[in-house]
Order: sequence, then structure tokens, then C-alpha cells
Amino acid sequence: MNAFVDEATCIGCGLCCEACPEVFCLREDGKAEAVRPAVESEQEQVQAAIDGCPVAAIRWLE
Repeated sequence: MNAFVDEATCIGCGLCCEACPEVFCLREDGKAEAVRPAVESEQEQVQAAIDGCPVAAIRWLE
């Protein structure tokens, strides 16, 4: 499944990168991005990043 980070909303706190570093990273500009789709075993970690994002900048793409 694909996660999406809204770069206009992201504050670059890095929580998503800590929750699932295989899917999320911080770009040079300090904003987070999803660098690849989550495999089934990572979906719980990505959901934790979505739930924990302080500005609700992350969501699943349908």
C-alpha cells in the first residue's frame, strides 16, 4: 500500500521516519516523504506513523 505525505502540512518532526524508516525519510528540505510502498509486514508501522503525525500530514492512498 502507498502512503502519502502532504509536504505543505508536514513540519519535519521525523516521527514517521522513526516509526517506519523503510518507508519514510526526511528530504534535504526537512520535509518527510514516502520513498516506497509499504509491504504487508510494514503496514502496522505506517499506520502508527499516520496516527502519530502531530499535524495529520500522512495518509494512505487508495
